[in-house]
Parts: sequence; C-alpha cells; structure tokens
Amino acid sequence: MITFKFSYVNIVYFETLGVSMKIILLLGLTYIVVFAQSSQEIARVSYEKISGYGSSSSKTTMILRNAEGDENRRELKMQKLEGENGDKSLLIFLYPNDLKGTKLLSYEVIGGDDKQWLYLPAIKRVKRISSRNKSGSFMASEFSYEDISSQNYKNYFYNGEAEVITKEGIKYFKIKRVPKDEKSGYSKQVLYIDTKEYLARFGEYYNQQNRLIKKIYFSDYVLLDGIYRVHKIVIKNVQNKKESQLIWNEDSVNVKLSKKFIFYFDT
Repeated sequence: MITFKFSYVNIVYFETLGVSMKIILLLGLTYIVVFAQSSQEIARVSYEKISGYGSSSSKTTMILRNAEGDENRRELKMQKLEGENGDKSLLIFLYPNDLKGTKLLSYEVIGGDDKQWLYLPAIKRVKRISSRNKSGSFMASEFSYEDISSQNYKNYFYNGEAEVITKEGIKYFKIKRVPKDEKSGYSKQVLYIDTKEYLARFGEYYNQQNRLIKKIYFSDYVLLDGIYRVHKIVIKNVQNKKESQLIWNEDSVNVKLSKKFIFYFDT
C-alpha cells in the first residue's frame, strides 16, 4: 500500500485494477476543482493582488508614439487613495511646460459613472468630464479617461467560467468582462491573466460597435510591501496605429496620504 497526498486529499493506492481506475478518476476531479474557476472569481483574485496599498505616490513617464514612430514625452505625478466605496486619484503633469500644472481628479463610483474633473492652469478653470466624454482621449494619448480611472473588478459583469489557453508556452486565464457603466466606450474587454500569479498580462478592448479598437499590455510588476504594482502599461490603437505608454520611475505605497489631500483643487 502506497499513500499519496494531493490537494489536501489522501489517496490510498492498492495494486488492483479496479481501485486504480478510481484513483485516476479522483485525481481528474481534483484537477477540475482547481482549474474550473469562474471569470468573476479570477478577476477578484487578480484585483486583490494589486490592492491593499492604502495610498500611493508615484512618478511616471508617458510616451506618445504616432503611426510613423515619432515620440512625445510627458512626466506625471500620481497619487491614489484606496476606499471601500471607490478609490480616489490625482494626476499632475510636471512636464512639458505647456502642460505643467494640469491635473485630473477622479472619484471612482463602484458599478457606476466615475466622477472626474480636469484642471487647466492656462485658463485657471476646472472642467467636469461628462459621461459621454469618458471614451475620449486623455490629453491626446491613446488612454481614454475611462482607461485612466480605477479598474476595480466590481465595475464589470462576468459570465461563465474562464477559458485556460496557452500562448508562447505560458498558461493564461482568458476572461471576458462588460462594463456596468452604460456610457462606457467599450462593449467588452478580454483580459489574459497568468495562471501562476493571477496578474493581468495583456488584453483586447472592443468599442460599442463590437470591433477591436485597442490592445493593452501590463508588464514589469514589482512587489512593494507585499502588493504587486504594475510598472509599465502599453496601449495600442489597432485602428490608427498609435501607441501610448506609462512607465513608472518612482513608486511608493502606504504613504499615509491624508484623506483631505484629494481636494487638491476646488471641484
């Protein structure tokens, strides 16, 4: 008699044909329990991997690249504050000079329309970003205002079990999500989450005509205080062939931001 331990189940193997078949069946059932997971559950686990930082402060470089390969660079400061009912964030442009001081303030509304305001220093005016403009370009980049806001898994509908696929020798969960916000610029988004760390690696975004419009890539993850932080995001517009990148140069979590910091300018 030989005893195996598999997924918290002790299996006793007797060298008889009938019992051997039962063991194989039990192993197969255990395999299904591990991998047959709902898309929503995988999305939840993935989101929790990058959550729990409390508050963060970072500096990033935004690179805009047109179809001919010409580049423009911008420098930004980002501050975020987690909240049970939605995160709050503040983006401040530091460079170039013609954009310096421009700020985007975002209040996440779980399952609804996020509130966003844009401060334009040139005219000293605060502009509310309306729901119908969320799909518009953020400061001439391929990121929309919607892309810049929080990606909380609760803001999407999911359906059924995730599909497990293999690309270039790596296994991914392929999940489909549909924004709950009826005014979203996307009809659906397909994300590929690695089966080892449960981190989003790339995705495909479809417009309201259900045509593929963007491809997005997440890379250079690092662990800060046990929290996974993505340090590079690349978004490619498959229609106009333009590309935008966000690269993190500095990043800190649990920075003890005051809850009042978010009122950086009068909204």
